[in-house]
Amino acid sequence: MHIHDWPEGERPREKLLAHGPARLSDAELLAVFLGSGTRGLSAVDLGRRLLAEAGNLRALLDLPPERLARMAGLGPARACALAGALELGTRHLAQGLSRGEALTEPGRAGDYLSRRLRALPYEVFACLFLDTRHRVIAFEELFRGTLDGAEVHPREVVQRCLAHHAAAVILGHNHPSGSAEPSAADRAVTARLKQALALVEVRLLDHFIIGDGPPCSMARLGAV
Repeated sequence: MHIHDWPEGERPREKLLAHGPARLSDAELLAVFLGSGTRGLSAVDLGRRLLAEAGNLRALLDLPPERLARMAGLGPARACALAGALELGTRHLAQGLSRGEALTEPGRAGDYLSRRLRALPYEVFACLFLDTRHRVIAFEELFRGTLDGAEVHPREVVQRCLAHHAAAVILGHNHPSGSAEPSAADRAVTARLKQALALVEVRLLDHFIIGDGPPCSMARLGAV
């Protein structure tokens, strides 16, 4: 059955307009993006097939455009459009922070760091530098590592804070393994960084660990 023949309340576009995108399933959101299905498959069915082929939504969206282009039902045009839409989302989030908007909700920083770091195949340690009102000054990737980890040097973090005249900082690094559980090394380096930053009167507000699921806030764990 074609989607146009579905009850109006079940059609993805009408459902989105009536209730917002958060009410749609992953397959329905993909259907809205795709616009149409293929022979014998509605757009929702095609969305379900793409999700099943990739494993889940994150795995699908993490695929490079050239791999997406080879998936049945996508092709080069849709693959490029999907990659472009993802990049627009990342830039939208980045510009919301770069305009100097105050980070009154810690979760926003975690979401931003997750979008920037989660899909990387190697570990990256990054910083959000903030002013006295917790407005974003800059974002920087400071250290890169291999699949196993990135070596973090507190002195360099302090130097970058001073260079930006930062009053506070939010740290983040990804675990390519997918686990957001802080390791003993994560806890140790967080403690060292907090101590080093305190010497120059820079507050460490949080350290987010980025994995497959929601980012892990070390502040919420009482480790900051």
